Amino acid sequence: MPKKKTRRKNTQKSPAKAKGIALWHDMAVYENFERCAPRIFEIIHKAQSMRPGAPRFLHFDVQGHRNSENGYDRDSWEMINNFLPKEALPYLTELSTPMYTAKNPRRQDNRVPEEMRVGYPEGEEKSFWYDIESLPLRTREAEAGSRKTYPTKRSIMDYLGIAEECLICWGSPVERAHVVPASLGGSMDVRNFALLCVDHHKQAPDIADAEAFWAWVDYAELRDSGSKWSRAPEELKLWIQKSGGRTEPVDRGEMEFLAAVQFELRHLYNWSDEDFAAVSWEFMEEYHRVLDAATGRHFAVEKKVSTHAWAYHVARLRLLSRNPKHPTPSDITRS
Repeated sequence: MPKKKTRRKNTQKSPAKAKGIALWHDMAVYENFERCAPRIFEIIHKAQSMRPGAPRFLHFDVQGHRNSENGYDRDSWEMINNFLPKEALPYLTELSTPMYTAKNPRRQDNRVPEEMRVGYPEGEEKSFWYDIESLPLRTREAEAGSRKTYPTKRSIMDYLGIAEECLICWGSPVERAHVVPASLGGSMDVRNFALLCVDHHKQAPDIADAEAFWAWVDYAELRDSGSKWSRAPEELKLWIQKSGGRTEPVDRGEMEFLAAVQFELRHLYNWSDEDFAAVSWEFMEEYHRVLDAATGRHFAVEKKVSTHAWAYHVARLRLLSRNPKHPTPSDITRS
């Protein structure tokens, strides 16, 4: 169950005639429960900060997140049927989801938690984490379909609820990207595909962990959010800038390969300075210099930053697990 840390300094009551504020969140296919729940409270907390005491109306929608019976999967079902009505509704005036609309039976609570931490039921924690010891295939679909050919772009678009555009940058044309590659056991089920532009398809990790793939998409979408607005009208760009958003891609320059891996480990997997200090990066830098200068790629291993970052991260977790005093998964990973 979620754990809340609440500051109780803000005890404002809703003004009698305060204008309401509409909030909206679309649970993207790359958001699991752990990423979505805290963001809901970030939205509510920001609304309270901007318009203290104003009635808040949250509309919650879902992108993808379907199971084999075309119902909601575990993450979206938990959001709609447990987290939102029990944890979020007390801080709202009204909540709307694809399954119901609910009004708060009490006065809207304006003492909004500044931080929401997600925990798991006792005894079930391990089921939420990738098994780093056996390095298994982990897909989102519990029972993959039996189809042998690629699904059409249209069927992927219908599942994701999007137009023919990249999930990360909204660019086109797009390609059908496996979440878990077929070479690692990934299926041809529509739930095992994303639509990505050519550039982001080349960047996406080739790994056996579907949730880590979607975590990377989530990270890349935030990292490259400015590129979404490059073709927008100038007046819209100005409005986004005034609202604190970016309208230009982040220029990371020509970052060397290992530096790019380190960047991703820090920003996606939350590595600290102490984590980097425990690894012989000098050896790795020299290794990659030799790899680039004096070897070919006939062994068919594509040099992807995202794949290497995930492998470094999982390797570190495996080493930590052999230490009797190793941290718990929640301390050492964000994905």
